[in-house]
Amino acid sequence: MSTWSTPVAEGPVRGTVAVPGSKSITNRALLLAALAGDGATRTVAGAARSRDTTLMVDGLAALGVGTAVTPGRDGTLDVAVTAPAHLHGGRVDCGLAGTVMRFLPPAAALADGPVEFDGDPHARSRPMSGVLEGLRGLGVAVEPADADRLPFTVVGRGAVAGGAVTVDASGSSQFVSGLLLSGARYDDGLTVTHRGPGAVPSLPHVDMTVTMLRSAGVTVTSEIATSGTATAVPSRWAVSPGPIAPADRFVVEPDLSGAAVYLAAALVTGGEVTVAGWPESSPGRPDLQPIGAVRAVLEEFGGSVSLDDAGLTVRGGGRLAGVDVDLAEIGELTPTVTALAVLAARDGARSRLRGVAHIRGHETDRLAALAAEATALGARVSETDDGLVVEPSPTLAPTRAWGAYADHRMATAGALIGLVVPGVEIDDVTATTKTLPDFATDWPDLVHGVGIPAGARR
Repeated sequence: MSTWSTPVAEGPVRGTVAVPGSKSITNRALLLAALAGDGATRTVAGAARSRDTTLMVDGLAALGVGTAVTPGRDGTLDVAVTAPAHLHGGRVDCGLAGTVMRFLPPAAALADGPVEFDGDPHARSRPMSGVLEGLRGLGVAVEPADADRLPFTVVGRGAVAGGAVTVDASGSSQFVSGLLLSGARYDDGLTVTHRGPGAVPSLPHVDMTVTMLRSAGVTVTSEIATSGTATAVPSRWAVSPGPIAPADRFVVEPDLSGAAVYLAAALVTGGEVTVAGWPESSPGRPDLQPIGAVRAVLEEFGGSVSLDDAGLTVRGGGRLAGVDVDLAEIGELTPTVTALAVLAARDGARSRLRGVAHIRGHETDRLAALAAEATALGARVSETDDGLVVEPSPTLAPTRAWGAYADHRMATAGALIGLVVPGVEIDDVTATTKTLPDFATDWPDLVHGVGIPAGARR
């Protein structure tokens, strides 16, 4: 496989980009439409054109859900989902998609036969225990009986009694979301309690699940645990039994995690980048993605962030500041934030990233991978129990190709560093197609001033 040379910015990067729809929102919306169980067809519009979307669509089809995919607006997809009255057994390829391997097993428990799950080689090392323990606690048979990773089989019997279950979700918020998304279809609903050595990471993603369930007519409640914790965090969620009734047409908003690397290009080069089509907040429309947390981090590095009719805009202030940030709620951004910290370290800034021990179980061990690749550039990066420390390191120069580890966020982090460090090459830029299918052409277009106007995507 040939390497990909990252473009170097010759000046401030300025432009407008139209990023794909959020894969997190897309796959939740697809599953909720499939679980309506009423035979109706609903459309998920603006869906992410990515491998994760394809894997979810194919996984639902394997369970008997009707699916039809057509080109959407601005390079996205429109997916028509016809919900069957009953799901059937089959085989699901999870690829490397956490939302597929953790969201579909609770739905597969409703099938009228066994459903086999497997995925890419690295997917077999990603944690699954929270979901599988939860299903076993509800009386659902999972084979092998001691399975806590892929591959495994969920023995569907057409219905799940439901009830209360306690899981350790400190490894992934998707354990909670996966169970909640199907809970309304269980006879007695579902109550999920988290009990573990740490808080549930990426809680905004659980909030996303709760908001989308409520918008589909599902009653969801949560309780706040304060005893013995420094910060109040939800530890128990309850879904009442009843119909799931999503809107006939659900429009997916742009992917904030994917947009972050484009916005960061403005910070790195002292430029200005706008993500077009970003929905403005309002009292009646809660944020589905943690825009507030992302905005705070970008501002700590020295950028300014604004949201208006044009979209979400970041302006770079020139010199990058060091940061000390807790990324527990936005762990997906750790590769992008690490790249920014490495570049800030060239000017003598020290940074510490905390709260992301759980990303060791993402597409790869992201903490180890980031430390290894940054060190190979000459950066001084060390791992901690829950994050990274980046020490001042004025000289950066590649000694080998930047490793992508089949991880989209790792690949884009290397491209971000390559804006100002000549000679950076990515060993596998195709990894970006997981969520940014046009990155290899869109990124050079942005850097060289072409921009990616909304409505003009390929």
